Amino acid sequence: MGFRKINIWYVASLSISLIVAVPIITVFSSFFETTGDYSSILKNTFLYDYIYNSLTLLIGVLFLTFVIGVGCAYLVSFYNFPGVNFFKWSLILSFAVPAYIYAYSLTAFFENYGTAFSILKNLFGEGNYNSHIPKFDGMTGAIISISFSLFGYVYVLTRTSFHYQSQNLIELGKNLGFSKEKSFFKIILPSARPAIVAGLSLVAMETLSDFGSVSFFGISTFTTGIYNAWISFDDLALANRLSFYLLFFILGLFILENFSRKKAQYHTSSKGGFKSKSVITLSGYKSFLAFSFCLFVFTVSFLFPVLQMLYWTIIFPKHLADLNLIELFSNTIILVILSSFLLISLAFISNYGNRVSKSKFLEALTTFSISGYAIPGIILAVAFITFISWFDNNILGQFELNSIKPIFIGSILGLVLVYFIRFYSLASNGIKSGYLKMNYSIDEGAYLLGYSKFKTFKNIHIPYLKNSILLIGILLAIEIIKELPITLIMRPFNFETFATKAYIYASQDLLEAAAAPSLFLIIIASFFILITSKYILKD
Repeated sequence: MGFRKINIWYVASLSISLIVAVPIITVFSSFFETTGDYSSILKNTFLYDYIYNSLTLLIGVLFLTFVIGVGCAYLVSFYNFPGVNFFKWSLILSFAVPAYIYAYSLTAFFENYGTAFSILKNLFGEGNYNSHIPKFDGMTGAIISISFSLFGYVYVLTRTSFHYQSQNLIELGKNLGFSKEKSFFKIILPSARPAIVAGLSLVAMETLSDFGSVSFFGISTFTTGIYNAWISFDDLALANRLSFYLLFFILGLFILENFSRKKAQYHTSSKGGFKSKSVITLSGYKSFLAFSFCLFVFTVSFLFPVLQMLYWTIIFPKHLADLNLIELFSNTIILVILSSFLLISLAFISNYGNRVSKSKFLEALTTFSISGYAIPGIILAVAFITFISWFDNNILGQFELNSIKPIFIGSILGLVLVYFIRFYSLASNGIKSGYLKMNYSIDEGAYLLGYSKFKTFKNIHIPYLKNSILLIGILLAIEIIKELPITLIMRPFNFETFATKAYIYASQDLLEAAAAPSLFLIIIASFFILITSKYILKD
């Protein structure tokens, strides 16, 4: 009986991992499919633009997020100055502002006769201010928008690493005669490299998968190319081939970084024990500079887009009145609840299956399946549609069975399933980290008391990991609320969320109308972020 029950958990975990892995495998297998005529045209025209623009965007964003994220983390971790406790948590509010909404704000403020023009006109009267107002559009606008939206990844992870750095290392630098600047570049920064690289890796994945801001600024990247190949030219094979190129590029970045580290170590082997670092209190102009830098980042990354959206919502109340807030809020929350429930439930089952079966094959398959988070949402959506179309034509078509396309394509079910594949890594790793803290002796004790594996799972594991469930649920809600390309492609007809509504208005050049849904999206995401801030920034 016990053997049969173990098999049930093993099969359940295996099935979940295979479902998540199917679109990933589809991307690789579709590389060899025959594409349409547009493929040859693309090679001679836009392909090199996709590569050049994607690389330029990536390099610019990585540089800016490194400077902002590491700079803020260093200041709030090593120094005490006015407002430092406020900035520790307020800087993560940038997570609430998607890059595409930041792009709308940036354009609205600096465009001809925009908000900046109105401010100058009210302050100084009539004048030719447009020629003096800088324009942040194209590649520059995209780099700024994505950087100020994503630097929080680098900030949070680097701050955690800085917080746990031992005073022993800093004192070693002093004994060697290092200045503060030299200690930072020779000791503090290198020892935080794994955290910085982890943050920059997340930034790189999000940058390469960005669709909203690059399409708004009219920049041709791989993501816009994938979208156009499928929507404009109805060529799924070409969309998948471009997806393969992008996925191959992302994996190449990780391999290159791992190879560059070789056998380098980033932990101290000293047996002297961990010694908490002392925080230096700044005064005078140094205190002012630290405060100014953090205030500038907080203002530009969060207050600026919020105030811009609020300003337009107030001066154009008609757009707010035309907005069906109840419907948009209901649609958004329905997606959050359905997706979070599915993700957390199946991640629990998968991790428990791994725990009781102790199968190395299953562990390897699970590790492969969670790589879906590294794949842009637009790729997963196209891969999912490709697989459903193939299954419908080649499997069901052979037996003349009814088509399943209406069930999975352009439906809530299909949308939730692609969310599941996209964010499975977040849910699975969250549950797994909780399980790593749970000793196997707890399970063995439960079995000795006569508990079955299901009863152990229901009565012991779920209550034990309830805090992890809450945190994962909130993090998933933040991601789903902001997600644009998957929702845009997979949603049912006339099914709108705050994200899609804002994008549709902006794509029609109605930025004033996009303000209200953008503002509500930021408010809801900020609420969830504030709830999780004590977990994210826990010392």
